[in-house]
Amino acid sequence: MDLNRLEIELKKRWSYPYHWGNKQNNDLDKATNFIYKTYSFESLLKRTEYYDSPLKNYAFNRWYNFWSAMAAENIFTTHSNVEANKNKKDKLIDFKINNIPFDHKTSIFPFGFNKSYSFARKNEKQLIQWFYDNQSQQGRKHLKNRLFIVVYDDRAKEHWKMKAEIRLIKSAIDEYIENFSVKNLYTFDFGEGEIFSDIIWLTK
Repeated sequence: MDLNRLEIELKKRWSYPYHWGNKQNNDLDKATNFIYKTYSFESLLKRTEYYDSPLKNYAFNRWYNFWSAMAAENIFTTHSNVEANKNKKDKLIDFKINNIPFDHKTSIFPFGFNKSYSFARKNEKQLIQWFYDNQSQQGRKHLKNRLFIVVYDDRAKEHWKMKAEIRLIKSAIDEYIENFSVKNLYTFDFGEGEIFSDIIWLTK
């Protein structure tokens, strides 16, 4: 994966307003599944040229989030102690770190958390609990091991743009993996046995 090229493509999304228009659901996902094979923003514009605004915004955001996530997963798997999951249809595991399976999710700092950024940094387990409690009810919903990359822009408050900062994401992931220890993971039990989770912060 050419991460430099991907960062350029993702940042082209910045020129358009960031609106969802609709809550995520399976029908809209099915209508926009072409994003998985759409590699440039110009191709995305052509593919959605005649869409109404809500569906176009939905496609823009799914494309943006998907390719940012693919970049992050690619970065994780460049490390010798990280093993990619070869089953691309597995919704519970993206990779294993030191043989511990994780699903990865990049999320903006949630306004619905109703706590400050500084509070969240000191109380990460509460934020992780919030993410599990408020996750999407669609296809990727689960209560298994999950590793969160949380993006936060203190200056412009446009947290979503941080998902395109691939070089910054790489630095954050590289530092995390170099210092990874199972002892530092947060543990939860949602009724199906112990699970592990953690947060990688990406801020500016």
